[in-house]
Amino acid sequence: MGILIDTSILVAVERDLIDIEAVTHENDRYSISVVTAAELLHGVHRASGKRARSRSAYVESLLARFDPISISVPIARAYAAASAELARRGTPVDPNDLWIGATAIAENLRIAALDGDFDRIPGVKRISLT
Repeated sequence: MGILIDTSILVAVERDLIDIEAVTHENDRYSISVVTAAELLHGVHRASGKRARSRSAYVESLLARFDPISISVPIARAYAAASAELARRGTPVDPNDLWIGATAIAENLRIAALDGDFDRIPGVKRISLT
């Protein structure tokens, strides 16, 4: 089973809080969601000057290393089912986190995240890389 890396992990790597090489293993398959790509690119556009150039280089290296998984109909189905269940429970989750979680569900991936919101999404198996 592969691992979907959440934005929270990649931001921590950028801030030198986590060494991605120390916590990833060559026997595992790692991916990111296109939603994670969008969140990271949002950070590029919010930065300016040298910080923007540095952040852009970092994000582009991640996009080359972890080919983002696009949203598909199976992912949309997983999103709809999880969203409906969370609404029934009265425990909504940030829509971006829900898309990332739905990607993990539909693609049968575990999710590496620092964000505990993923624990509330039915069907998500969250792991820690730290």
